Amino acid sequence: MVTASNRTVSQSGGKDDSFVLWFDEIGIGDIPLVGGKSASLGEMIQQLTSQGVNVPMGFTTTAYAYRYFLESADLEAQLRALLADLHVEDIESLQLKGKQARSLLMHTPFPHELVEAIATAYQSLCELYNGEVDVAVRSSATAEDLPDASFAGQQESYLNVVGVDGVLAACHRCFASLFTDRAISYRQRKGFDHFSIALAVGVQKMVRSDLASSGVMFSIDTETGFKDVILITAAYGLGENIVQGTVNPDEYYVFKPTFQAGFQPIIDKKLGSKKLQMVYDDGTKFTKNLHVPESEQNKFALTDGEILQLSHWACLIEKHYSQVHQSYCPMDIEWAKDGITNQLFVVQARPETVQSQKPKNVLKTYKLVLENQPPIPLLTGRSVGEAISDGEVNIILNVNRIDQFQPGDILVAERTDPDWEPIMKHASAIITNSGGRTCHAAIIARELGVPAIVGCGNATEILQNGQQVTVSCAEGEEGKVYAGLLPFMREEVFLDNLPRTQTQILMNVGNPQEALSLSAIPNDGVGLARTEFIIANQIQIHPMALIHYDALTDHFVKNKIAEITANYADKPEYFVQKLAQGIGRIAAAFYPKPVIVRMSDFKSNEYANLLGGKQFEPQEENPMLGWRGAARYYDTGYKEGFALECRAMKQVREVMGLTNVIPMIPFCRTPEEGTLVLAEMAKNGLKQGVNNLQVYVMCELPSNVVLAEEFAQIFDGFSIGSNDITQLTLGIDRDSALVARLFDERSEAVKRMVGMAINAAKKHNCKIGICGQAPSDYPEFVKFLVEQEIDSISLNPDAVLKTMLEVAKYENSRGKK
Repeated sequence: MVTASNRTVSQSGGKDDSFVLWFDEIGIGDIPLVGGKSASLGEMIQQLTSQGVNVPMGFTTTAYAYRYFLESADLEAQLRALLADLHVEDIESLQLKGKQARSLLMHTPFPHELVEAIATAYQSLCELYNGEVDVAVRSSATAEDLPDASFAGQQESYLNVVGVDGVLAACHRCFASLFTDRAISYRQRKGFDHFSIALAVGVQKMVRSDLASSGVMFSIDTETGFKDVILITAAYGLGENIVQGTVNPDEYYVFKPTFQAGFQPIIDKKLGSKKLQMVYDDGTKFTKNLHVPESEQNKFALTDGEILQLSHWACLIEKHYSQVHQSYCPMDIEWAKDGITNQLFVVQARPETVQSQKPKNVLKTYKLVLENQPPIPLLTGRSVGEAISDGEVNIILNVNRIDQFQPGDILVAERTDPDWEPIMKHASAIITNSGGRTCHAAIIARELGVPAIVGCGNATEILQNGQQVTVSCAEGEEGKVYAGLLPFMREEVFLDNLPRTQTQILMNVGNPQEALSLSAIPNDGVGLARTEFIIANQIQIHPMALIHYDALTDHFVKNKIAEITANYADKPEYFVQKLAQGIGRIAAAFYPKPVIVRMSDFKSNEYANLLGGKQFEPQEENPMLGWRGAARYYDTGYKEGFALECRAMKQVREVMGLTNVIPMIPFCRTPEEGTLVLAEMAKNGLKQGVNNLQVYVMCELPSNVVLAEEFAQIFDGFSIGSNDITQLTLGIDRDSALVARLFDERSEAVKRMVGMAINAAKKHNCKIGICGQAPSDYPEFVKFLVEQEIDSISLNPDAVLKTMLEVAKYENSRGKK
């Protein structure tokens, strides 16, 4: 910490007329004096370093210094005259006026007293760190980081600046950058007067992240506004590559409520390509990019311990700023790891300005409206926003060609930076080759409310100028670009007056990547989370092939598994971690509401389609009625695989702290089989009743109904699977087109089976719900379920709201309150 004795900066009086202030002299109340970035750094150094948050020391020039510079050379009058007839929609005029304004400032020397103040402060910083200090020189506008305007990247920053002359030159360039094209355009669009804003310059000791890693973290989900997660992005080298969208970073999610309760809920980890690393240059330039070796690209940039350390700081920072603002204040934070000391640091923090400003009482949804499944997408990338848009492709490869962009076009580029902002606001969608969800293109797209897909890899090669495409960011975290103008719908639902029902309304969730978004739909929890989706799409490998990897006979399969599990010395652990993260993400999204997770219910032919599966699966004539569900879990041919499922479930409940998860056993033919499965679970650390563990069973076989009272003695709850109970009651293969017309859950035989199950469960005070397709499709079936007084109905997400209204109507007609 710098103390008063370290400082030799001469000041003429108080803060208001100082050229330079040290970070620990200022706080968040000093934004009018030193701008948002510098004020926030000072706030954290003053208030949070005592709680363990590391923030590098430095100083800042002031708004007074900037205005003193303008007044000393009568620059304001010249600038006002220059910008008087500016129209920012005229790109050529904007570029010309901006260039002239910057030139005017750059060719005007600093006053001697300002030069002396900056030089003296830098020399004091060098004394503090015992040598000539490498610093980051960052613009800090006095209107930035306000709750309703991000000003992200509007002015310049310079890294690895060394020496008094270098610092002075960088400060001068920062002053001039108040009049970059994008800053002029942004201020005019936001309604800020160009001369009501001043520019301060923060000079901060560099963190040697060029030798390690850096990134951005948000204390809110950037796409859905889900407030209980921390999103961390990470890549090698200096952080500018992530902000500029030059690299596709790693992404990590941490669930705040159970993390703050002492657990370690890393609910998602995604490996980014991280192909470039920004490092210090040899002196001819400030920085340069190097290619990252492939072996390093395939490793995570952060350890679990570092992810949790950063998450702790994010919670502390969010809590502090929420107290300062006297309301919930999610944060956008930049961090860096020093490759020399291996310490983590926070180098910037500002309020998040998009999701936190959206109304919470309106649910907006977009959906493709197609008769069949969507076509295969032309390309995919990271989804930004949850909207759909369409239009003509306009590929812009160089910022100097932005005058060729037409309003309403879909902007396609390698990446964007703030110089692109004058046209970004006219785009109907944005697609970039590189970048992650915290890059410039993503930040601006969210602010503008347009869908964007970043990190596509080769969008500028695959797409053609003038091509008509549909950009869909409404299908989870993977954004998709489809050929042609596909029909889609946009719906708004006001949530203020929705009825609450006695019958619980739950949701069926398959894809963990959609869970944070789906949790915004009013609900009472998840009635069916399918592990099969996680295993097939995120794991892709048969669990027995991981356990018996050395015994695999197919060399192609073996090599493919080695490639997928390269980061895991213990290959079965890959299955456990991926399954735990998938389940954990769903459980976190709906916490603390119940989340019923069905253990794997693949048929043997479906298991065989997983990598390595053919070696471990039998060929059955009728897999639908064969070796599936409970029968596998205690069988020597699969119980090792079931043990991995149990380990994943145990990790979700005990390591992540997500005890709202309730495992459910599918296709359990007899009570005796149920007892065997529960014993197998107990062997693997999932003992019924311990840590409030409940275990449910699917009610999908006639035997489950006939012996419902016996099953109620073994399990804690039932979930009726209307598809299988219909198939097996009516004797219909639901996959056969020849008898498909006879498959009807509304059959009187099926309804009687359902009614018997509900009555038996209630007789034994056992929970019972339904998670099959029928309630999502048939209002009359919903009415029947309400009449039977079922505890819960679990629905496909798009059927939740309409069914909630139906249930309320039927309950009211029965006189329920």
